[in-house]
Amino acid sequence: MTTTTVETPPAGGALDHPRRWAAAVVMMVAALMDLVDVTIVNVALPSIGQDLGASESALQWTVSAYLLGFAATLIVAGRLGDRYGRKALFLSGTVGFGLASLMCGIAQTPGQLIAARAVQGVAAAVLMPQVLGSFHSLFQGKERGKVFGLYGAVAGFASAVGLLLGGVLTDADLFGLGWRSVFLVNVPVAAVTAVLAAVVVPATRERSGARPDLIGSLVLAGGLVAIVLPLVQGREYGWPVWGWALMGAGVLAIAALARRRTVLPGRMFRVRAFSYGLAVQLLFALGMQGFFLVYAIWLQGGQRYAPLQAGVLMLAFSAGGFLTAPAADPLAERLGRIVPVAGAVAMAGGFGWVWAAMDGAAAVHTAAWPMVPGLVVAGAGLGLLVVPLVNIVLSTAPSELAGGASGIFTTAQQFGGALGAAVVGTAFFSAGSVDAAMGWVLASYVAAALLALALPRRAASA
Repeated sequence: MTTTTVETPPAGGALDHPRRWAAAVVMMVAALMDLVDVTIVNVALPSIGQDLGASESALQWTVSAYLLGFAATLIVAGRLGDRYGRKALFLSGTVGFGLASLMCGIAQTPGQLIAARAVQGVAAAVLMPQVLGSFHSLFQGKERGKVFGLYGAVAGFASAVGLLLGGVLTDADLFGLGWRSVFLVNVPVAAVTAVLAAVVVPATRERSGARPDLIGSLVLAGGLVAIVLPLVQGREYGWPVWGWALMGAGVLAIAALARRRTVLPGRMFRVRAFSYGLAVQLLFALGMQGFFLVYAIWLQGGQRYAPLQAGVLMLAFSAGGFLTAPAADPLAERLGRIVPVAGAVAMAGGFGWVWAAMDGAAAVHTAAWPMVPGLVVAGAGLGLLVVPLVNIVLSTAPSELAGGASGIFTTAQQFGGALGAAVVGTAFFSAGSVDAAMGWVLASYVAAALLALALPRRAASA
């Protein structure tokens, strides 16, 4: 089989690869595995805990290990694909994701599951940057806009699919697999996708991809783990001094990487809009991942909802996002930063509504309908916050740093999610009630709204 290598052309160049749309569809299917996996596991967490006898911290690690593996690997994986070819990295990531999903599905102990989840996150980080990088190389002009728009629609659809599919698969107990099917479903999808990708996806790379800093990437991984580890395990060990020291060391390691510039370009952090936007993105992910971790456990553990019932209820959040996402960018063009500010406020208000309904819940079971309006409002806020935030913030990056800035932005989202599972989850398990946890969720969105006021009035001109 002959392999065609496509290099990103200079400005004004044109590409006409005959299988580019077939390649795009195949790559989106692979990306969908990762996008769905972010939410599908939350619904299955209570069942995982019961079946494996997992501790509260083990449940937190089931979420955080995936997100940390992703965050620690994303930037270097993107650069490896740019420099040495995206197809090989994409195939490796897809196969690796399938194998890691198999490891998750057959895990017999919480430790085995957590280790497999970390590998799954690394594999997802290897495959995901190659998708958008390949689209950039294979499509030009209006076609590029169409393929990125289609990808955005798939990404938005994925969260709803994950919530519902997690409940369906766990409740259906196919072949007696229970929660294991939420992971095993990825195995045939990954196998078929890898075979098709080997045939239809062309090899692409940049003309002058930067050399990846592997040592710096290892330091980044260590720094991220050093911050999250004491937050998850600190309660169990009585918040020892070594935990606080480890967190401090993690922060210093990441700060040092900004000075090293080969992994985290320090120049970008001196751009006020980028730094504030990065903080908004991190706080958004912290609040959302923390909320859904606690909410799934509260619904199924305390309120006796079946996994499918919990998944269907959470769809109200996705419905709110679908209502506002199409209008978010046009609104931001006219109103600028006030749109993400309003989005953060709506998420705080919506989750506050849900908190009030949870706080007044009966001891055994509370009806879903009192919580639905809050979930819809919070989801609507997500559309207003996230959609324009990417454009407003990344438009401040110089063209030569656009790829690196995008990688940092996504890394902040994944790391924020890991922090959310750690911080909000620990607050929930420590207090034994939702009040302390929801306080952290609301505080994250209030802080995000305040920081969003420092963003540019609108995105810079293209």
